[in-house]
Amino acid sequence: MSINRREFLWGSSATAVVPAVRNLDVLAEISGNNPQMPEPVQITTPFTWDAGNTRFSFEFLDKRLRISSVLPIGVSALNGLPTPTDTSGLETALLCTGENADDHHGMKFTGGMPGGRMLFSGKAEGSTATGKQLILTHIDPALSLKVESIYESFDNLPVVRRSTRVTNLGDKVVGIEYLSSAMLHNLAAPRDFEQDLLVHYAFNTWQAEGQWHTSRPSQVGFIDNGNFTCSSASFNSLGTWSTQKYLPMGLIENKKLGVIWFWQIEHNGSWHWELSNTSAKAIYAYIGGPDAQHSQAWKSLKPGESYQTVRVGLGCVRGGVEQAVEALTQYRRTACIRPHSANHRCPVIFNDYMNCLEGDPTTEKELPLIDAAAAAGCEYFVIDAGWYAERSENWWGSVGLWQPSKTRWAPGGLKSVMDHIRSKGMVPGLWLEPEVIGINSPLKSKPDSWFFIRHGRRVIDHSRFLLDMRNSEVRAYLDSVVDRMVGDYGAGYIKMDYNVDGLEGTELRADSFGQGLLEVNRALLSWHDGILNRHPDLTIENCGSGGGRMEYAMLSHLQLQSSSDQEDYRKYPAIVVGASAGVLPEQLAVWSYPMATDRSAAASFNMVSAMLCRMHQSGHLAKLLTESMDQVKNGIRIYKEEIRPHVPESHPFYPLGFTDITDSSSPIALGMRSPRRTFVAVWRLTGEEKIHLPKLPDDLRVLYPTDLGILAEEDGDGWTLTFPRPYMACILTT
Repeated sequence: MSINRREFLWGSSATAVVPAVRNLDVLAEISGNNPQMPEPVQITTPFTWDAGNTRFSFEFLDKRLRISSVLPIGVSALNGLPTPTDTSGLETALLCTGENADDHHGMKFTGGMPGGRMLFSGKAEGSTATGKQLILTHIDPALSLKVESIYESFDNLPVVRRSTRVTNLGDKVVGIEYLSSAMLHNLAAPRDFEQDLLVHYAFNTWQAEGQWHTSRPSQVGFIDNGNFTCSSASFNSLGTWSTQKYLPMGLIENKKLGVIWFWQIEHNGSWHWELSNTSAKAIYAYIGGPDAQHSQAWKSLKPGESYQTVRVGLGCVRGGVEQAVEALTQYRRTACIRPHSANHRCPVIFNDYMNCLEGDPTTEKELPLIDAAAAAGCEYFVIDAGWYAERSENWWGSVGLWQPSKTRWAPGGLKSVMDHIRSKGMVPGLWLEPEVIGINSPLKSKPDSWFFIRHGRRVIDHSRFLLDMRNSEVRAYLDSVVDRMVGDYGAGYIKMDYNVDGLEGTELRADSFGQGLLEVNRALLSWHDGILNRHPDLTIENCGSGGGRMEYAMLSHLQLQSSSDQEDYRKYPAIVVGASAGVLPEQLAVWSYPMATDRSAAASFNMVSAMLCRMHQSGHLAKLLTESMDQVKNGIRIYKEEIRPHVPESHPFYPLGFTDITDSSSPIALGMRSPRRTFVAVWRLTGEEKIHLPKLPDDLRVLYPTDLGILAEEDGDGWTLTFPRPYMACILTT
């Protein structure tokens, strides 16, 4: 039976709320009364722990552990930093229901108890298959809690994976309001943060993903008022579209120190991070998943139960944004992605949706497209939305059965079209939106336990019911759908889309809406693993109306990420450049979709956008002008022969920084550097015909296209490119 948060706080039992206890001797005495409770340490000597070139330095406030710094080895901490207090330097932040948030904090996550009073119980270090692990254990005898902070390092990278686990060792329920996945402290001197810090963050929304911005702390809400502030620079996401407003990343650069801290929150649901200062004027960052305040994710921790936060990858390196992205790229490749041949081969994928069939496939439309895609050199052919819908059907609100249409695939049925794809040497694929049921679907008669429920009613979003992936019957049904697509229809690729948002979550079998959502998020990932365990050669694309779930919970399980639903090829480069900071190039699927009326310059512009990552070809290839089709064929050939062997070992760099999607005049550039070769894509929009790129290798040449009059000349500290007309693009290489 679920415990209501209000009943927990204000129920009839006077002992339900534990009074705040802060005397450390009293805490130690309480600890001795619980035989399961570890003992607090008696020796409090500061210590360090290294992950690659990043050093985590810890100190003590009496018997309470604090973080003093996270810095590259050899970089000294700043002078004049505040000493640790009850509210400053916390290695883990934790607020429990009925406990004191003992700080002048506003909406910030400071002062939470028992986080500020927890006693340090010890550390355990060990080796793993890919690096090493550190577990720091805290105890709170008053609530009978054991809190374990888990640090994992990988192959000497300057990045760790961080999470926190809390266990209730007592005999009373404890409510969790928030619990950090990670904390950073002393990011700047108390009075210098406005001039020394830069906050880098990315807006991320439908058709405008990966829009990076750089701000001073005051520009994002963390204001130097001469004392300490009750506000913060706060970034959050709510719901199942985990990246619908921001990418789940943060980069904090200290220009004076010459270092940058960075993190990614590896979660496919709600999350929160904030940058601010404590009442001791110490600068901190809180990084975590769902919590009670931002995502209604209150947790009832029952006796004997453990609760673990979402994972966070974080680190610190010398330099700025490019160096942080390079470190995260190495970390994602080493620690995050599931091994799969598609990530190494980078096959060229044709998808029939974008600027092509737009969800209206039929046999007569597909056959010439299949032939044209094969002739162009594509290796997968994906039939997108509509394959299950009757020609007269408004299918949006009736999806769920996922059976082939009876009116679209004459004369031989869907299987005959899939077989034709294979006969042309390509792997066939299909689109699927498994986590929803249309409100007019025959499956609407399933019991409420199949669906998200709030306030006793089914959640309806955009004419769909949302499936509860914790339900074993739901998973079994969807397993049968996927197994049929693979076994009966011959699909070797599934584009899994998601076009709704679960927002707060579900109340069924949960302590709160947000905890229900967290459990559904985790059940979805487990379901994905089951599919790929049964069908290890299947490739699954992660799509959430484009980049709505562009994060490394989903991408640790699935092979590709749809970068955007953007339909205007002229706006796409700004998305590709920004998204490359959030997704590995071998996972970042980028559209190339020339229109039937496009000439060669537009066709090659499309191709350049896709050629440094994963190529998703579309556009009606069977109707292209000859000059445009030649650009497509040549681009795919060059991608296969020259570029893709380097994609799985490359990392991005940004010769011109990030460009906003609303800027139609400034040039755009994206570099990819592998151990053996460098590539640079350059796009001219409406601006000047000459574009200067500083600090590039001196042995560059134009790789593609070479027949449109684009010139590259060495010029001073870099290269100057000349584009004869607006909206042209090229790729340079060493």
